[in-house]
Amino acid sequence: MTTTPENPATELPGRPPIVDQATWQAARDELLVREKAHTRAGDALAAARRRLPMVELDGTVEVIGPDGPVPFLELFQGRPELVVYQHMWHDGAPHQGQCEGCTTTAWHLQDASYLNARGVSFAILTEGRWAEVAAFVEFMGYTQPWYSVRGLAGPVGGEMGYLVCFLRVGDRVFRTYSCTARGNETVNSALGLLDLTPYGRGEKWEDNPEGWPEGGHSCWSWRTDADGNATWGPTGRPVPQWTRPGASPVETLGRQGHCH
Repeated sequence: MTTTPENPATELPGRPPIVDQATWQAARDELLVREKAHTRAGDALAAARRRLPMVELDGTVEVIGPDGPVPFLELFQGRPELVVYQHMWHDGAPHQGQCEGCTTTAWHLQDASYLNARGVSFAILTEGRWAEVAAFVEFMGYTQPWYSVRGLAGPVGGEMGYLVCFLRVGDRVFRTYSCTARGNETVNSALGLLDLTPYGRGEKWEDNPEGWPEGGHSCWSWRTDADGNATWGPTGRPVPQWTRPGASPVETLGRQGHCH
């Protein structure tokens, strides 16, 4: 029996209407036109980014890594371009007390092979004391290089939570682009996949049909307890941390607010 929107008795409340294949394909083709326009608009924005001016900075300024102080220029690893993520930090907080948003972003940047193949290096910068940062990196199992920029001003240091792009010309270094907040979503492939699903991210701000599950606050699912229940309480920690050996439900110290 074919079920259609004109036969409401067979509909499933809180779920997409059930239709035949031809009706679904027609609706899909109609949406595809809008998706292609969205893609072309994104291409135009990328073209505009490539035409932004740039600002020169001191490439000799030193950051702290596993081998001690190194000039910022070394983060390029000999390549012409560099992308960094500036990870927020809470001094003295245990691993589960660090920013869940930044933890999630860094988790999605475990491998830079394709960036490297295109002549782009990648690194994570943070304002934490190196001893604390090193312990966090080891616990999380991050594979990309981390550095402390404690005490440094922008654009290398300063306000965190940004993706920043740099260009190297010989020994000269230039900042070409930066973004923050939802601009960082380009890194988080999980959000992109959730946007394809019927229930999306499950957040209140989303435009959903009537009868859909009520959404939570932004990023509600990024911190959970040991059983996978979303919580910002004392047993919660950033989701990727539960995959780490030795992770256990202990009291969270440090940041308690929601991500931005």
